[in-house]
Amino acid sequence: MISQPLLTDKVVALRRFHPRDVDALLAATHESLNDLIPWMSWANPNYGRAEVAEYIRVVGETWESGRYYAFAITDALNGTMLGAASLSHIHPVYNFCNLGYWIRSSRRGNGLASRAARLAARFGFEQLGLLRVEIVIAVENAASLKVAEKSGARREGILRDRMTVREKVHDAAMFSFIRADFGLPPL
Repeated sequence: MISQPLLTDKVVALRRFHPRDVDALLAATHESLNDLIPWMSWANPNYGRAEVAEYIRVVGETWESGRYYAFAITDALNGTMLGAASLSHIHPVYNFCNLGYWIRSSRRGNGLASRAARLAARFGFEQLGLLRVEIVIAVENAASLKVAEKSGARREGILRDRMTVREKVHDAAMFSFIRADFGLPPL
């Protein structure tokens, strides 16, 4: 049985990946490659089933170790695979992390990524005890910038030469959530 949702807002649900998700995640990825390739280093035209299966295996291990939390974003009503979100680069001293997300191309523009981003950030605060969740986006990535803005994350500024995708260096917009954004008390 595929794992139950960890979080849901009754429109989207976030849960851990399961080995049975390989084909659904592969289909969502292939549908979305043209949108993913410019911004995700892992995305390439040859991305296949073996890579998806390895990703799902590795994210299961990193979840258990507390180093990386990858979520399957699914439709809360029917369980359809919508994309993925992750909490990565978790700082063990300063208690912050990076939040990433993507939604399959056919379901973009409906606020699903913003909903998923908020759910993943809430998980970071409530389950991991984080103080801050950061979203770092290449300034040219208009779709992800819109998601961050719509999610309610606060735009903090532009970080020069902050990220590299396929050997191209990009300035990045920094957005963040803090506990107060969710009405949560300080730690």
